[in-house]
Amino acid sequence: MIRIALPKGRLLKYSMQLFDKMGFDLSLIEREKRKLLFSFPEYGIEAMIVKPMDVPVYVEYGVADLGIAGKDVILEERSDVYEPLDLGFGYCRMVVAQPKGIKLPPYGLGLKVATKYPRIAEKHYGKKGIPVEIIQLYGSVELAPLVGLAHQIVDLVETGTTLRENNLEEVETVFEVTARLIVNRSSMRLKFSSIKNLIESMQSALPL
Repeated sequence: MIRIALPKGRLLKYSMQLFDKMGFDLSLIEREKRKLLFSFPEYGIEAMIVKPMDVPVYVEYGVADLGIAGKDVILEERSDVYEPLDLGFGYCRMVVAQPKGIKLPPYGLGLKVATKYPRIAEKHYGKKGIPVEIIQLYGSVELAPLVGLAHQIVDLVETGTTLRENNLEEVETVFEVTARLIVNRSSMRLKFSSIKNLIESMQSALPL
């Protein structure tokens, strides 16, 4: 039996579409929304539904053999896992944004950056040699520069609508994000045949 960690939220919808194209009927997950662990012995898999940021943790520690996670989450968590497949769905971008017309501190001195992704932000500015104060938030990051908490934000954008509605503009794209299949390193060795078959089945079902 292979256990796979699936992320709650928008990626779950795409994940369900993927399994449907593979011929796996996992519709029970959508019908029983409060349940978190499901068994599908007819397909040889178990599915656990977790918060997106937790998927790499469950996979890295071997609680789940596989998981579906956004590239943003994988990089932020710095997870020691295999990443054999870019699933291509859930596309968005990690960007730096700021209020239109803002005057930034000279040479980046005293620059404050709000984000849900402190490790990604720290690495990005570190590569540029810009000293920044990273302020970690857990929601409504766009609000931070509007009320003076930060000069810039680092956040995911899908269409950019929320930024525009809050008079923010993109300064640069840090990287592009899609969903990835990740695999526990020990599971890849111990369950190689089963996992290989599942990966090949996913590949044949892509793109959605």
